[in-house]
Amino acid sequence: MIGSILKRIFGTQNERNLKRIAPIVDAINALEPTVRGLSDADLRAKTAAFRERVAKGESLDDLLPEAFAVAREASIRAVGMRPFDVQLIGGIVLHQGKIAEMKTGEGKTLVAVMPVYLNALTGRGVHVVTVNDYLARRDSEWMGKVYRFLGLEVGCIVHGLNDRERREAYAADVTYGTNNEFGFDYLRDNMKFSLNDMVQRDLHYAIVDEVDSILIDEARTPLIISGPAEKSTELYNRINRIIPQLRPETDYTKDEKSRTVALTEDGVARAETLLGVENLYDPRHMDLLHHVHQALRAHTLFQKDVDYIVKGGKVIIVDEFTGRLMPGRRYSDGLHQALEAKEGVRVENENQTLASITFQNYFRMYDKLAGMTGTADTEAEEFAKIYNLEVVVIPTHKKMIRTDHPDCIYRTEQEKFRAVVREIKELHEQGRPVLVGTVNIDKSERLSAMLKREGIPHQVLNAKHHEKEAEIVAQAGRRGAVTISTNMAGRGTDIVLGPGVAQLGGLHIIGTERHESRRIDNQLRGRAGRQGDPGSSRFYLSLEDDLMRIFAADRISGLMQRIGMEEDEPIEHRLISRAIENAQSRVEAQNFSIRKQLLEYDDVMNQQRQVIYEQRREAIKGGDLKPVILDMAEEVLDLIVQEHTDEKTYAEDWDLEGLGKDLFRIFGLQPDLSPAALEHTNQTGLREELWDRILERYESREKEFGETIMRDLENYILLQTLDSLWKDHLLNMDHLKEGIGLRGYAQQDPLVAYKREGHAVFDDMISRLREETLRLLFHVQIQREDEVQTLRKEQEEQSMFYGPAGGGSTRREPVKKTKKVGRNDPCPCGSGKKYKKCCGR
Repeated sequence: MIGSILKRIFGTQNERNLKRIAPIVDAINALEPTVRGLSDADLRAKTAAFRERVAKGESLDDLLPEAFAVAREASIRAVGMRPFDVQLIGGIVLHQGKIAEMKTGEGKTLVAVMPVYLNALTGRGVHVVTVNDYLARRDSEWMGKVYRFLGLEVGCIVHGLNDRERREAYAADVTYGTNNEFGFDYLRDNMKFSLNDMVQRDLHYAIVDEVDSILIDEARTPLIISGPAEKSTELYNRINRIIPQLRPETDYTKDEKSRTVALTEDGVARAETLLGVENLYDPRHMDLLHHVHQALRAHTLFQKDVDYIVKGGKVIIVDEFTGRLMPGRRYSDGLHQALEAKEGVRVENENQTLASITFQNYFRMYDKLAGMTGTADTEAEEFAKIYNLEVVVIPTHKKMIRTDHPDCIYRTEQEKFRAVVREIKELHEQGRPVLVGTVNIDKSERLSAMLKREGIPHQVLNAKHHEKEAEIVAQAGRRGAVTISTNMAGRGTDIVLGPGVAQLGGLHIIGTERHESRRIDNQLRGRAGRQGDPGSSRFYLSLEDDLMRIFAADRISGLMQRIGMEEDEPIEHRLISRAIENAQSRVEAQNFSIRKQLLEYDDVMNQQRQVIYEQRREAIKGGDLKPVILDMAEEVLDLIVQEHTDEKTYAEDWDLEGLGKDLFRIFGLQPDLSPAALEHTNQTGLREELWDRILERYESREKEFGETIMRDLENYILLQTLDSLWKDHLLNMDHLKEGIGLRGYAQQDPLVAYKREGHAVFDDMISRLREETLRLLFHVQIQREDEVQTLRKEQEEQSMFYGPAGGGSTRREPVKKTKKVGRNDPCPCGSGKKYKKCCGR
């Protein structure tokens, strides 16, 4: 009551928004005579002048009236279309970073031109996002004429382009493309090994066409790049055969308390002999070394019928806390395959997530986001909560005169379709065009068969050929046309009435079923009554429709039985209409909950993703990673010392054996850790002494390899380790998410548990990243001068997910030649020891 009174006094939020925009529209219109008098060259010269003003600090808001006036005049000259005042309003709303809801036929494609032109003046690029490749290509060519007339470059991202073509398209002032292409390019860029191979620039400003379809309907499905976890399973079996030949304590040591196992120096030499390789720590054999460690863990730390069982030819994990089997769950990092090889069952190849992101989190990365659609107001709450986007309903250019008839409800689907065919036949004979919407392909084919039996010519739309669809939709308004479509959202083509059709009543819309979302129904209705044209619509429903059957059947069925309906007799009643709307509202709320939950779970991953991608970009910039590596070394050393020693006890009570193992495993150090040697040393003194030894070893290796090779190695090892662990982490998080819902049975909030455990898993991954990077860096050996370049080339080839990368290459200094050192040769560090006993460990 009070709310309605306040609205009458102050107006709605939407009315206040439009009122604030009105003076800006007046300012644009006031400039039109002056701009119209400019020559083509003078009009084009405005772009350079505007850019100069922006560079000097003038805001885009201040520049808006002039830029919009120039863009409108360019539209007239380039494509023969002059934006109406309501289209100017829509353009201003888009520039403000809001959603413009504009009815079908109001010219949304032209509306985007003005805010795109204005925001492109910054030189940071503008993305226009469409629902399919056809619309991206069509709009980039059609509206591209306006941008090119004004001196801007236009690019288009569609499926099948290689990296060079994509990079050029993204470098343009305006880039058209689909939501999938933009999102996947972001993910692929963050799997590249060189900044020069990346295709996207920073995400500045995006206008999303059919914003409800892209940001809501498709938001339940995240973008995922996946691939096989291993190229071949034979390596697992090969490694498995050598593990039984390694001797406990002699070739490897096991710590059951910490559940770790490590090769000794003799074990490394024996494994090299068994595998037929000269140096297991050669960079080329990193993968081989990893497999040996995992196979060793499988044989020594994991017991059959304790940690896992073999059932039906599969290795099934046993939950260590409940003792229950966990089918479908797999150990990561190749461990599960090592167990399969150990047990002689089929070693399975996994399709592993390599990178993923939701549309919500991708589009929220843009500095400014806007959207346009014919139907967004029903989802205004979701746009506000998820994307912080306000919906502004733009008035139509001409008054809407479409007649929306009440729904007709039948008892059975067969009765409903018979009624639909009767109405189509009647209207077809009158010459009125009819557009029929169905919820799926099966229903459209069923209706098509019924029309064929009646001899009624018609067209059926499907999602296979967008070009053909646009042509059919464009012809759907001609006299007597009958068109069946499964979904009218995002067709991008107006239905223009043919000669004489307006006098017959215009286009008639028939809906054969209510969709789960009222918005989809409104999109179908919106195809009639464009730009002041006459038109009408009616929905035919039955109690057997999915929506009615699941959400509203009992109540409506009882009502229809009380009325005593006969076959083929419809019912029109406000209670039924209300029940249907309530059913749709419940489904919308349920779908919103699903999307919100997906986003809440992905927000956990998104924070982790940003940390990892930022770390990757720092690494591939090719800068000096020495400070990063030394920071890692200090952190790991501190953890090792704290784990094995205690400031409050004597050295003889410390875990000196464990300390020695960790120092050798990670840093390749073998200091004298006997109680006698540490008699007068406390924890702090030991830590400082060990740090000096680590620095000496690091500097010795840097001197041995040369600074150039050392920097390349640090870069290569960090990236390789980061990518490997990140892929495993994604797999672990997928598994965690799959089973987390069961926590609800234990009165735990699954989301809270996922956040807590996901954070712990991420911390563990970061810890492993430090240790693995240091372990490889302090043990790796370079035997040929071209090895780093070869590794770099292999690395870059791995990053190419489609077509040749093209473009520039990273320039590097010549690699210093190093003499190959044998294991029994004197160590080049000058220690006087044999190489294998010193730096070659």
